[in-house]
Order: sequence, then structure tokens, then C-alpha cells
Amino acid sequence: MSGKDLSKDVLGAVKNKTGKSVSPKSIQKLAETVQPSTMKSEEQLRQLIKQVAGLVNLNVSEETTREIIQAVKGSKINPNSMESLLKMMKK
Repeated sequence: MSGKDLSKDVLGAVKNKTGKSVSPKSIQKLAETVQPSTMKSEEQLRQLIKQVAGLVNLNVSEETTREIIQAVKGSKINPNSMESLLKMMKK
């Protein structure tokens, strides 16, 4: 999958899940901060969730945050693969 296709897929997934558009630069800037260790650290995941929510101007409840963290930690996705993360987002 090319970077251009991946960017379109990420933007589409965000719009489908939130109903709001996000600029490619915003997604890229945020994606550059994500490391494989981010997916293993609850504190870092919380921060990432907060940042994504801020991009789309949504409030995320504590319950939803816990569910997202549990889903990410319980998944068998490869944290080094954006395609794996994207597939999880599309579910």
C-alpha cells in the first residue's frame, strides 16, 4: 500500500468513525509521534486518544477510553504496521 493510499484510508476511517474531516497534515504530524511502544503503554495510549479526539473536536468518555485501550492491548496487531492499525480502525 502506498503512502498516498494509506493517507486516504486513514482520513476516510477517521471521517467514517467521527463524521468529521481531518487534514492530512494533522494526521501525519500525529502519526509521526506514535511509536510501537505507544501501543503497549496505557498512559501513552490515553494521550494519543486525547490527541485524536482533539483533532476531531470530540469528547471521549473515560469508559470509551478504557474500551479503546483494552481493544488495542488485546489485539494481535503489529504495532509497527500502519496497515494493521488501519484495519483495526475500520472495524
